Amino acid sequence: MSKHQVIVVGGGAAGLMAAGQSAVEGAETLLLEKMDRLGVKLRITGHGRCNLTNVDPIREAIQHYPAGGYFVRPALYSFSNDDLRAFFAQRGVPTEIQRGGRVFPVSEDARDVVEALTSWIRQRGVILRMQSAVRELIVEGGQATGVQVADGRAYRADAVIVAAGGASYPATGSSGDGYRLAERVGHAIVPIRPALIPLETAGDVASRLEGLSLRNVNVSVWVGGSKTNEAFGEMLFTGFGVSGPIILTLSREVVDALRVGRRVALSVDLKPALDHPTLDARILRDIDASPKRHVRNMLKELLPSSLVPVCLDLCDIPAHKPAHGITGEERKRLRIWLKDFRLEVTGHRPLKEAIVTAGGVNTADVDPHTMASRLIEGLYFAGEVLDVDAETGGYNLQAAFSTGWVAGRSAARG
Repeated sequence: MSKHQVIVVGGGAAGLMAAGQSAVEGAETLLLEKMDRLGVKLRITGHGRCNLTNVDPIREAIQHYPAGGYFVRPALYSFSNDDLRAFFAQRGVPTEIQRGGRVFPVSEDARDVVEALTSWIRQRGVILRMQSAVRELIVEGGQATGVQVADGRAYRADAVIVAAGGASYPATGSSGDGYRLAERVGHAIVPIRPALIPLETAGDVASRLEGLSLRNVNVSVWVGGSKTNEAFGEMLFTGFGVSGPIILTLSREVVDALRVGRRVALSVDLKPALDHPTLDARILRDIDASPKRHVRNMLKELLPSSLVPVCLDLCDIPAHKPAHGITGEERKRLRIWLKDFRLEVTGHRPLKEAIVTAGGVNTADVDPHTMASRLIEGLYFAGEVLDVDAETGGYNLQAAFSTGWVAGRSAARG
């Protein structure tokens, strides 16, 4: 039975950072990964482009964490977005800032990120064991003393870091192992559910608009008849419903409402820059400009072509009606619909399709300054296994890297 100073469970973003930082601190470190290669999920993040972080100041960044923002704050200050960019620049992966403060490798290739991390931990002497799924944490006298892997082997250590990821994209190895490991040794698990997930909608509107991307729209969430949240930006229609950046951002709240049986609708403001009087004046100008045009052609000045027939159907306006023939009531229906295009939400895609898992190890039982368990000595947590999740924009990966850095440093020093 081999003995190491620190064992890291999981070779994703948090685990790689934790293992490397543990070795930097001088600890003999063993990294156990259940897959046959490292960083499998990291390789596909951001559609393979890898949105590493966001340039928001930390005091603003924590507002983008629906769960765990204040918990992760010390870690973000310990290893910040600037530190992360410098870390990769020093390892041959320069980064650039794109729309919304998102930071990507200049190459826009997630493989470069994984290769940089892999080379770093190898250079630091981290011992790797691939295809080594951890089945149990060994705890003796309130102290984490090692792990048991699926093939029956046991590895001993002075400290264990659980960085096994969440439960989304199970084909990448993130299948909820970390939650089970933590729960078996007494840690409470906040119920897991999908976050950053596409939503399913009623009727055939979404399927009629499949592939249509709308930019600069405002989407608000209505739960039980009350508006609870909103976001501005880009959305996408799919065969089953809606997706895109702002839908993913709002999805966590929608999922939680649906879980308790609340009725949820989305309201899409297609013309957020125009208030109702200004929009009405715009419609009147378009009518006056070409009074004999069919309504369907006039609306192409206001909407993408594929959205026009849906608009006319929902507003109950004949497509071939001359523009000058639009009644005051029809114009009112059109104006209201442009500002309040409603979609009833019937569900969401399964957890396995979520970008991030909400829920996880209850952060009340973890020291935010060290990532150490408050229940078991020598046990640490990092990354998505914790009940920490954020909106899109690079915040989730930053949290993984920051908590991994803190956990590796703390475990080695502890």
